[in-house]
Amino acid sequence: MERTTRPPIVAVMGHIDHGKSSLLDYIRKTNVTADEAGGITQHVSAYEAAHEYEGETRRITFLDTPGHEAFRALRARGAQAADIAILVIAAEEGVKPQTLEAFEAITEAGTPFVVAFTKIDKAGADVEKAKVSALEHGIYLEGLGGSISYTGVSSKSGEGVPELLDLVLLTADLAELSADASQLATGYVLESSQDPKRGMSATLIVKDGSLATGTFAVAGNAIAPVRFIEDFTGGRIDTATPSQPIRISGWSELPPAGTPFCVAKNKKDAEKLAAETGKAPIRAQVEATENGVVVLPLIVKTDVTGSVLAIKHELAKITHERVVVRIIQEGIGAVSENDMKTAQAAGGTVIAFNVGTDSAARDFAERTGIEIGTFSIIYELKEHVERLVAARAPRVTVEEILGEAKVLKAFNTSGNKQVLGGRWISGILSVGDTVKIDRRGIHVGNAKLINLQVARADVSEIKMEGEFGMQIEGRYEAAGGDTLIAFKMTETK
Repeated sequence: MERTTRPPIVAVMGHIDHGKSSLLDYIRKTNVTADEAGGITQHVSAYEAAHEYEGETRRITFLDTPGHEAFRALRARGAQAADIAILVIAAEEGVKPQTLEAFEAITEAGTPFVVAFTKIDKAGADVEKAKVSALEHGIYLEGLGGSISYTGVSSKSGEGVPELLDLVLLTADLAELSADASQLATGYVLESSQDPKRGMSATLIVKDGSLATGTFAVAGNAIAPVRFIEDFTGGRIDTATPSQPIRISGWSELPPAGTPFCVAKNKKDAEKLAAETGKAPIRAQVEATENGVVVLPLIVKTDVTGSVLAIKHELAKITHERVVVRIIQEGIGAVSENDMKTAQAAGGTVIAFNVGTDSAARDFAERTGIEIGTFSIIYELKEHVERLVAARAPRVTVEEILGEAKVLKAFNTSGNKQVLGGRWISGILSVGDTVKIDRRGIHVGNAKLINLQVARADVSEIKMEGEFGMQIEGRYEAAGGDTLIAFKMTETK
């Protein structure tokens, strides 16, 4: 069978506050039929929209990829699964650091894209200024020295959205997207989760071929018999076609987000494919510490597998000379008693992201005092772990040099006390300071400054050039030519 044109798969990416979600919401409300829109659940990671283009109704699949910069790894995966990207840039703010991260993810994946200047209805919007901002950061727009198409949009009024979708479909036509629906499906896992009713479920995006009931889906080590297929609305269909987002349940294990999938006609072929393409599951281990580096063990429970990737990406940014963060166990669903027991055995902490804690785990936490950190915002999760790292860091004693003086002459000694004449070199020497006696680079021993005099008058400190008298107390005697170094030891994290 010949290859035919397929709908484009589009990822909307950009800065967290630049209107990505609002744009997707507007398209969802206006370009998805009422019946379909009513079936969309909160955690849908992809959906199909329709748009009238050159007298023909065309389908577009949108990937609801995260906009937070911590989800850069997922965005990069989304760009791999996507045919086209929309880079959103707020007309009132221009390019931000997270905009550049999204831009880099798109270009690294080699994905064609268009720019949407959002929030053009805002009072402070200035599309021309935003264009200049884009050019200054290497985003070369059409008609301004580059070839990247763009338009301004308002997610509130819908202004510019039809033109944006026109650009998307024009870009798709230029890319000549095609598929052979007669072949067995291939594509990517967009998301996976533990469903209390259906078991292990995964959202897939079909890039080529078709997936029908009665076959087997294979993603890495995971296998799922395709007993039924759900479209993005939750409705059941018999066959999934190219560019369609679908949900399959009954996996042998949760396939990670971004994993390529393929289809086998029977279980035997599926097991063979899994053996050939699957990777052995990674089991996190607590590594031995060396040179005073301490491990902070974390048990991470999340709502979906994509959240684990995002958390790992964000936690990788936390660096400390004496502490390393290690996720020793990860999973989907509520925090369980088993998670708490693992934390207790490892001396670790439990992190729950968008999930709850079952009653047995709560009771265990109350009995043992093991902390459960519950979060729905990844910034706050990272800040919490940073505090844990600071608390876990071993204290280090640091020597701070206060001042130095040269011994010009040693006078009388009485018991452990010695009178000396000296000359200031640097810093401040104060009565009560501990001093090191340095003899031509060799540490003789320590003593205590018990008296300082200038012109036979007692003073509390010496901090300027000149000669002075002093008395030290200790087991070790200083000699002419020695250097006295006043210091103190401080503890630091």
